[in-house]
Amino acid sequence: MELQSTQDIINASLQYELYGKLIAQLDKDFRFANIHIEIAPELTPEQLKLQLHETVYGLIQNAFADYLNLLYIIDVPEDKIKQLDGSDTLLLSEQVAFLILKREWQKVWFKHQYK
Repeated sequence: MELQSTQDIINASLQYELYGKLIAQLDKDFRFANIHIEIAPELTPEQLKLQLHETVYGLIQNAFADYLNLLYIIDVPEDKIKQLDGSDTLLLSEQVAFLILKREWQKVWFKHQYK
């Protein structure tokens, strides 16, 4: 299952009825990184996408060390981050939000598959 966009991830999580677990995993890892973000279970997919994008953008702009710590805790592949063009922070934050969501989805999917 190759996921090419945030919408692909959302659709897969809804298809397998794992959207709630995806939100719970995001909430857990953000808390572990000591980043306070309100990821409510009733967030719509569009709200989740927007909130994640805004949070990543804010971290890049204002708390870069926290941003790096979050990427480490979530275990976003470093080579994928290095491949991104950092000249446009808004675009970069959208791409990083996708990589975060993709990695979190992998965690949820594997837990579901091998429980």
